[in-house]
Amino acid sequence: MELELRHLRTVRAIADAGSLTRAATALGLAQPALSAQLKRIERALGGELFERGRHGVRATALGELVLERTRIVLPAVTELQQEAARFARTPRASACLRLGGTHGPLLGALVDRLADAVPDARVTTCTSWSERQLADQLAEGRLDFALAGTCGSAAPPGAEGLVWREIAVDPVFVMLPEGHARATAPEIALSELADEEWACVPGDGCFGDCFTAACARAGFTPHRMYETDTSSLVHLVQVGRAIGLCRATFPAAPGIVTRPLSGTPLAWRHLLGWHAGTPDADTAATVLAQARAAHTRVAARSDSYTAWLAAHRGS
Repeated sequence: MELELRHLRTVRAIADAGSLTRAATALGLAQPALSAQLKRIERALGGELFERGRHGVRATALGELVLERTRIVLPAVTELQQEAARFARTPRASACLRLGGTHGPLLGALVDRLADAVPDARVTTCTSWSERQLADQLAEGRLDFALAGTCGSAAPPGAEGLVWREIAVDPVFVMLPEGHARATAPEIALSELADEEWACVPGDGCFGDCFTAACARAGFTPHRMYETDTSSLVHLVQVGRAIGLCRATFPAAPGIVTRPLSGTPLAWRHLLGWHAGTPDADTAATVLAQARAAHTRVAARSDSYTAWLAAHRGS
């Protein structure tokens, strides 16, 4: 019998379970079938891998040697499979750029910039409220680049092998109906909104906790928070149901205004991510440069953000 990867996984499962009975259950096998398979593996390797006892199994010296090799071989094979899947899903030239992003104006602005910067490329997009989901899609080779973000200085979304570069850091603004008592104020203290209900777009990170902490520092506990999609968030603000939390680059919408919070208690860091082994360096540099330029253009279209930048330039 030739040794196969499935045999190494079986040996690993027996060692992890500590007994043939538990290993058989984990592998979905009958114990006699697992025992017979282990004997065939031991014959192929030239000796016993486990000592059987009343309280389970314990690896022999040969078993320890084999297990040590499985700790190297099995992860390496898994990594190979993942890299192969990414390679198979990745266009072999700049014929297609697959972009992912959280909801907001930056993704559309980046697509617009890339249309001029890389005119021969076909650009596709995928949106998600989940930064972790976008990170997973990068790791699996289903996206080439992803626009995501973090609250303040929090770590970027996980997934091994990903590269994240900062595009810009924005203050978090509040979104008010035009008729709100504070709608014309240049800046608003968070404490002035203590009696309001709130709305924001959901996310995986710590933004909700950071908002609650900022409210506590301002001397109050926020009332109800609606976590919903962008269109519903705008509607809730328009009808006066809630105050919205948004990035400073959020575009104007009928019946609402966006205003900065005094002291900038919350910030949002825009990031561009990709897998280290997928796009070439020139493509990554091009997309990053265009993402930064797209952010500048989006920021310039917001009167409230432009005024805030002018007031805080150099601070």
